[in-house]
Amino acid sequence: MLDYGELRLLILAIISRRPSHGYELIKAVEEHFGGSYAPSPGVLYPTLAWLDDIGYAVAETGEGNRKSYRITQEGEAYLAANHLAIERLLARCGSNGEGMRSGAPEVVARAMDQLKTALRGRLKGRAVSESDIERIAAIVREAAHRIENIEQPVSGQAGPDQTEKAGQ
Repeated sequence: MLDYGELRLLILAIISRRPSHGYELIKAVEEHFGGSYAPSPGVLYPTLAWLDDIGYAVAETGEGNRKSYRITQEGEAYLAANHLAIERLLARCGSNGEGMRSGAPEVVARAMDQLKTALRGRLKGRAVSESDIERIAAIVREAAHRIENIEQPVSGQAGPDQTEKAGQ
């Protein structure tokens, strides 16, 4: 989902707009990825500690003893020096907050959520045999292959039942 160092850049970009605490940052990253990725606290807080240690961000204790992170001048300079990388990252994840679902019709976005929920429900917190894992992977690969091979209809010629090459 993210390459090395990209979460640091994304967090700096977010806190350059306004100081934020950890939970707000988790939600902001998740929003950038349209719900398809949210950093765990075990990933986020060490990243924030690194940004603080290196001097790119500073933690300030606010109401309820919650730490709020704001970007420093050094962080602004680092962000400016890496502006192309952050632009590519924001373009990839969808700077409008829609992430990978950007432009997807609502029915497709719901189907993506349904697939994600089914995979998590089947794989998380339970023993799954190697053969079941292979079957699940084969089903997902087949779905991807079939989607990739949907033909674009020639203006007004192909109906919905004629738009798929695979499996016909």
